[in-house]
Amino acid sequence: MHFEARIEPLSGKLPKVSYRWDPETDILTVACNGGGIAKGDGMNGTVDLEGSDGSFVVIDVASGAMRGVDVVTWPDDVQTVAALEPPKPAKDGQVVFPDRRSQPGVAAVEVETPLTVDKNPTESVFHIRVGRSRPATVVRVGDHLLVEVDKQFRLAGLWLLEVPPFPNVEATA
Repeated sequence: MHFEARIEPLSGKLPKVSYRWDPETDILTVACNGGGIAKGDGMNGTVDLEGSDGSFVVIDVASGAMRGVDVVTWPDDVQTVAALEPPKPAKDGQVVFPDRRSQPGVAAVEVETPLTVDKNPTESVFHIRVGRSRPATVVRVGDHLLVEVDKQFRLAGLWLLEVPPFPNVEATA
C-alpha cells in the first residue's frame, strides 16, 4: 500500500530538528521544532510504516504536515556504508499528508512496505528507504532532515543528518 505525500513550500524559516535516543528501547525520536511549517488541511495523527521484518517507523503528522519521526523498531539488517553521503536537496519545503477522501478523520494510517536502513560508520547519518529504490525529489524539511518523494507523490525515503551518538549506558551505570 502507498500513501500520498505532497511537497509544499515553507511559510517561513526551516524547522530545527532535534534527536533523542531512548537508551532502554533503542527508539530514535526526531522532532521538527518551530520554523515555517504552515497550518493546513490534512490529517492529524500518524503514518505508521511497517516492514515485513517487524521494523516500524512512525511519522507524526499535524494539520497535514510532518512534525516528527520515531524509528521504533530498526530493520534486522542495518547496513554500514563507508561513503554514505546525503543527496543535495532540490529545495526546502514541507511534506504534507492530505486527508483521504474515503476516510476523513482517520488518525492513524498503517502502510506495509519494505524498510531498509543504511548508516555511515560514525552513525551520524541514516538513510531510511521506504519501499524499493526509485528516483525521487529530495526536500529539506528541517535543518538536519531530508525527505524523498517519488514522482507518484509517495514517500520514498528519509535522511537523518547529524544524529547524536547513542548514549553510552555502560558509562552511566
